[in-house]
Amino acid sequence: MFAASRIQTRAFSASARQLTKVSVLGAAGGIGQPLSLLLKLNPRVSELALYDIRGAPGVGADLSHINTKSTVKGYEPTASGLADALKGSEIVLIPAGVPRKPGMTRDDLFNTNASIVRDLAKACAESCPEANILVISNPVNSTVPIVSEIFKKAGVYNPKRLFGVTTLDVVRASRFVSEIKGTDPKDENITVVGGHSGVTIVPLFSQSKHPELSKNEQLIHRVQFGGDEVVKAKDGAGSATLSMAMAGARMAESLLRAAQGEKGVIEPTFVDSPLYKDQGIDFFASKVELGPNGVEKIYPVGPVDEVEQKLLDACLVDLKKNIQKGKDFVAANPGK
Repeated sequence: MFAASRIQTRAFSASARQLTKVSVLGAAGGIGQPLSLLLKLNPRVSELALYDIRGAPGVGADLSHINTKSTVKGYEPTASGLADALKGSEIVLIPAGVPRKPGMTRDDLFNTNASIVRDLAKACAESCPEANILVISNPVNSTVPIVSEIFKKAGVYNPKRLFGVTTLDVVRASRFVSEIKGTDPKDENITVVGGHSGVTIVPLFSQSKHPELSKNEQLIHRVQFGGDEVVKAKDGAGSATLSMAMAGARMAESLLRAAQGEKGVIEPTFVDSPLYKDQGIDFFASKVELGPNGVEKIYPVGPVDEVEQKLLDACLVDLKKNIQKGKDFVAANPGK
């Protein structure tokens, strides 16, 4: 269901019934450029708006030469440029921020990326309050609550329209399992819940075709810390950008499909969720059914084994702190 090839088989070959404007904030960065390329190839996108603190007009000019129907424009790094990039957008993807380097955790990025996301969220709340907001900027566990707090302050918060992109965790899980089992990744439907960093990432192998993998500590660790593997391999030159771009494009494509009337579109994503609110945890990633209004249905975690329950318990402890950190940041740093 969550096959990595979907972005190719559905997005690139589908005949779009309805076209729309999509905006990318941070479009000239390591994630932003390949993400924008994938969106340019998507026939459901009629207008692609690119914004960054530098380089967006150049990226836009480059992509505009690709022979697909959508128009592309890169906007100047000004308040008016940002507003124009956002006006009329149905989907806004936010990969803006600094990448991780060796030895850094996602939380190490917090102060820099938190300010960036806060300011971009304010622009979104003003220029496209009804858009679906897809947050890629790390740490997602904290940046999504930042966006929610900003939208609440502006009086335009709609919990059904805010998403933290955790798709990469599912993409990785299916790929890693296929390597072990010698299967096709598109046939591996691995549920991943929780958050989007370290121990908050909880793969539920007991719900897959290979329940025995729930006891494979090495595999669990690889899914939880797959980002570190890329950071180390790039030797200081960046973090997961290409795979993250694919995951972001897949999430955007799923929202477009659902908005255009397709039923039963389900993706894992970090949303305002009722699942653990009784424990003071307002956001949680699980399978979510998408529709024209964004979130249509949030699926429960479902049955887990003893190993996974321990993983969930550890996840919830960290996740609660991460979410609160985002809320506290906005309270202490409201910005201009």
